[in-house]
Amino acid sequence: MASFVASALTLAGLACLSTPAAAQDKGGDKVNQVIVYGDDPCPESSDGTITVCARLDESERYRIPEGLRHSDDPANQSWTDRVRSYETVGDFGALSCTPVGAGGDLGCTQKLIDAAYAEKRTGSSVRFKQLIEEERAKRLSKIDEEAAETQSRVEEIEKEYLERQRRAQEEQTPDEKDASEAPLPKPDDNQ
Repeated sequence: MASFVASALTLAGLACLSTPAAAQDKGGDKVNQVIVYGDDPCPESSDGTITVCARLDESERYRIPEGLRHSDDPANQSWTDRVRSYETVGDFGALSCTPVGAGGDLGCTQKLIDAAYAEKRTGSSVRFKQLIEEERAKRLSKIDEEAAETQSRVEEIEKEYLERQRRAQEEQTPDEKDASEAPLPKPDDNQ
């Protein structure tokens, strides 16, 4: 019985792992992410791709990217950070993220939250996700404008067509009107 439960759990785990792979099979928009500096022009988007440009100052063109400028090497650590790390040596009890003392595990969540905010502060200044969404919205607004223009042209053509038909009916003589309203002959069954 235990082997049956173990194999069922293994199969369930494998089914969960295959779901993200199936989701990746769907094709989405192709996105070209480009960083331009100063007043350089942004390349135009083509029909199949969305081009998103992140604009940085001209002074950043030949510099090491901001995310790579900082080092975690202990030699580059400030004295303030070293002293702060010594303050937590031997820390135990509530909110300490240690297995010692009551509530020691409660501090682990706070430690994860602090690490996430620190990563966010030192993360990339380029927000490609936001830029991609703005480009998609811009593209969708163009589609709506083009559809409205096409609809108005179709309506104008329909008005012209109906006006021509009305004028043609007015110009017909009474004999032509009677002939146009006469029923069509029925086809012969002998053919």
